[in-house]
Amino acid sequence: MKITSASSNLSELSQDLLVVFHFEDKETKTFADLKEIAPELLTKLSESKTLSAKSGAVTPLIGHSNLPADSIYFVGCGKYENFNEAAFIKVMQTVASEAKKAGVSSVAVPIDDIKLESRSVQWSTEKATETLLTSYYVYDTTKSKKNEPLELKELTYLASESGLESFITTGKAIAHGINLARELGNLPANICDPAFLAEQATNLADAYDEVEVEIVEEAQMQEMGMGAFLAVSRGSEKPGKIIVVKYNGGSADQKPHVLVGKGLTFDSGGISIKPAAGMEEMKWDMLGAASVLGTMSAIAELKPALNIIGVVAAAENMVSGGATRPGDVVTCMNGKTVEIINTDAEGRLVLCDTLTYVEKFEPASVIDIATLTGAVIIGLGHHATAVYSNEEELQEQILKAGKASWDRGWPMPIWDEYKEQLESSYADMKNVGGRPGGSITAATYLSEFAKNYRWAHLDIAGTGWTTAKAGATGRPVSMLIQYLLDRIA
Repeated sequence: MKITSASSNLSELSQDLLVVFHFEDKETKTFADLKEIAPELLTKLSESKTLSAKSGAVTPLIGHSNLPADSIYFVGCGKYENFNEAAFIKVMQTVASEAKKAGVSSVAVPIDDIKLESRSVQWSTEKATETLLTSYYVYDTTKSKKNEPLELKELTYLASESGLESFITTGKAIAHGINLARELGNLPANICDPAFLAEQATNLADAYDEVEVEIVEEAQMQEMGMGAFLAVSRGSEKPGKIIVVKYNGGSADQKPHVLVGKGLTFDSGGISIKPAAGMEEMKWDMLGAASVLGTMSAIAELKPALNIIGVVAAAENMVSGGATRPGDVVTCMNGKTVEIINTDAEGRLVLCDTLTYVEKFEPASVIDIATLTGAVIIGLGHHATAVYSNEEELQEQILKAGKASWDRGWPMPIWDEYKEQLESSYADMKNVGGRPGGSITAATYLSEFAKNYRWAHLDIAGTGWTTAKAGATGRPVSMLIQYLLDRIA
């Protein structure tokens, strides 16, 4: 889809459909301009009960002469005094839905009319573009009947300011990254396995000169002493992989920012097997990996002057005669021993060795992203990503990026007191700390393997996906991209 900007002068309009935003307590510029063009029609419409300002309500005006477009859709925005980021996104989702149903090829959107007072033109343009493009994503890859091609070919923002092109470009890249993460997450595990994720990374390197890929196989993991990672993958016939995606956009001496994604392409729970009901949802246990690949794709598209490394810890957690047992003790890459109390707490096992591995990059920061615990859903629901860190400044930077991108997080503690729950009589530590503070003790476990650099952990079990019908959300791709772009000097 071609997305451009143009003057807000309605006399120059050439699009098939004009969107007019309508508030209960404020008249927008576009609404006022229409009243000048067709005063009787607009007055009659305003006085009628058919024109609703309720948020998300749509009133079509079609086939009237002397109007600047064949179709005009009034989109309700509620009260202007209550119009916030969530309302902005809802309105733009409505625009996408209605434009799709109308079957038009071109749409004009007066972006100035819904600009938030607390947000810049850049934010409005980027978020509108991101929301429109992600709203059109519908999964059909494994269906015999494919979705109808989108008829909308051109979208134009009507704005008083010029130079929105760079904001549109950024919004597009973010949307592409989010949609890639959603697609990878929604694919079934018989397609999207560790080898498939490695193939996606290789395709990214083929597409962009700034990207290179390295695959760490199980034999190399064995040589490096990654006993925790291998304890998870040994139960599957499909070998695990550590997929390293390097984006080289900065100077050679610039330290890289590293993203580490949990990539359990299927999690049966292992010997500590999960209940059958809902187990199909465990194809989503690789959404951390999907968000890393989505972010790296967007970064390659945007080409910032940064060095960024995306690392995917990809494996399956399956049940077999060779699978790890509860009570087994394994030795991690950093020499620590771990008593495996529950084989369903496997994400922290693949991540802990991967976190040790990324020390070799001498990172400026490391953020791991994982659907790590069901406990975080109890604590935060599906709205906020849990943000842990061993440095308060880094935690604040991530939270700031979440607020800026409206992909929000919430600060969580890692206190020494929680370590007591991980004490073991048979090893240096256990892999689970019991039900109390389950997400916190999981993060506390990971922190033991990230002592040598600035590190943060994002538990996205609540935000990475919603329901089986809605599927993967693509979060926290926009948060991660914002964090990285904020690091440009």
